[in-house]
Amino acid sequence: MKTDAITQDVAGKLPISPLSALALAGFITILTEALPAGMLPQIGQSLAISSALAGQLVSVYALGSLLAAIPLTLATQSLRRRPLLLCGIAGFVLANTVTAFSTSYLLTLAARFIAGVSAGLLGIDRRLCRPYGAGCPQRAGYRAGDGWHTACSVSGDPTGKLAK
Repeated sequence: MKTDAITQDVAGKLPISPLSALALAGFITILTEALPAGMLPQIGQSLAISSALAGQLVSVYALGSLLAAIPLTLATQSLRRRPLLLCGIAGFVLANTVTAFSTSYLLTLAARFIAGVSAGLLGIDRRLCRPYGAGCPQRAGYRAGDGWHTACSVSGDPTGKLAK
């Protein structure tokens, strides 16, 4: 009986809407980063480039995230969390829309860099989760492995294809 009461008490206190927004932001971040890795031949064909150059779209995303994360975190410390989250998601919408319709490799690279900057804005800023305490996905280890995807993107398959 105590277990049911505790479960109901915790479930009643979790802010489902804000946590759902954070989960959606995490999903968009990882999807935007990883999806092109599985479509390199098709991307290369549509942009008339090699698969190796198409792989750099994954690497430039990771580079944008790497270069932007710490400076953006420092620059946005005094901003409210909700507009910051919306700004990051708007960056993804813009970058993914440009990427979807672009026929230029350089424009697509720039859009992927902007997507990486948006990921840096959303991925590092721990203030987004602070008010949710233990219910926050970040404190539960949700984001703990996120850097692994970026590290693999920067140093893994896309870069290795250039050596061939």
